[in-house]
Amino acid sequence: MVKARTSAAELVEKGHVRVNGEREKSPGHAIKIGDVVTVALDRTVRVLRVTSFSERRGDAAAAQVLFEELGKRN
Repeated sequence: MVKARTSAAELVEKGHVRVNGEREKSPGHAIKIGDVVTVALDRTVRVLRVTSFSERRGDAAAAQVLFEELGKRN
């Protein structure tokens, strides 16, 4: 979604992220496989289901295999 952890934390702090339908308030909140994450970003809302985790940080292509896109709205 975003390139830096600080940008992701800012989205959470501004109320643009929901986990399983509940607004997330803590950037450090742990998520688990199966959680549904909704992100409002740049006039778009994306709904994603977490399908797996990676042991290492990777690029955008590597990240795309870690979730399933459930929906996208403009």
